[in-house]
Amino acid sequence: MSDPLRDRIERYYATVPLLFADAEDFGPLRLFVRREPGAPYYGGPGHAQPTAAGAASVGAADIARVRARQRALGVPEAFEWLAESAPALRARIEAAGLTVLRRPLMALPPHQPLPPQPLPDGVTLRALTADDPALPAALALPHLAFAETPPPESHSPGDPARAAGESDRAKLARTAEQLIGDGTVAAVRPTIRAGHKTLVAALAADATPLATGHYHPANATTEIGGVGTLPSARRQGLAAAVTAALVAHARTHGVETVFLAYAHESAARLYARLGFRPAGTTLLIAGQPARS
Repeated sequence: MSDPLRDRIERYYATVPLLFADAEDFGPLRLFVRREPGAPYYGGPGHAQPTAAGAASVGAADIARVRARQRALGVPEAFEWLAESAPALRARIEAAGLTVLRRPLMALPPHQPLPPQPLPDGVTLRALTADDPALPAALALPHLAFAETPPPESHSPGDPARAAGESDRAKLARTAEQLIGDGTVAAVRPTIRAGHKTLVAALAADATPLATGHYHPANATTEIGGVGTLPSARRQGLAAAVTAALVAHARTHGVETVFLAYAHESAARLYARLGFRPAGTTLLIAGQPARS
């Protein structure tokens, strides 16, 4: 990863949580503390990362102080950082008893074209407004898309296993109602109005979200996240179409650097076909809230 790209990603990781949270410093570690419940970034946020100046000097006492503060706040003991920027931190975090996961990053070269991707008949793409009637279901969709990891591309488009669509839709409706009831939808609306979050959905003819993804821009940089497809709608190119639409929307709104993280090689192959290239690694704690 080139230094300029790494610096932009590192600056993004240090800046974008401040749209939703305040920062508390514990020596060389900075903990993001969300301002209100349900702030829609990093599941909170409530994670910690090394400061640019302190990455090399994080010690066991610093980690312990942050974890104590996270426990007092009632948030997960979450840490996330760029591996290349703090190469010694993984061993120190693991020595504290936390399991660290590796998430490779990919970035789209600035001048790499990414044309719109084909959609199935009857499916449309839309950047959702704060008052869009599809918003609650779109926010619910990742709960289904990432609830379990099925064998990649396990069903062909005509497979009888796809007949589970009605069950998916019932689950989607129930989850959407839960997110309305617990205040999640209300918490997201202001961030969309402010331009801090953009959510794109691939919608069926009846406006049911079939796939979604989002981005949060800061300093002309953004990470695309939460790209997921309703289980019964997989293998139709919807994730690629949503990703391309997110890139197009971000670029038309002043974003120059677009990157993303992935957990599975099947996702990496999809993003590589779209033009994304390897761009370093982020490390995070197993079980911490995802960006969704």
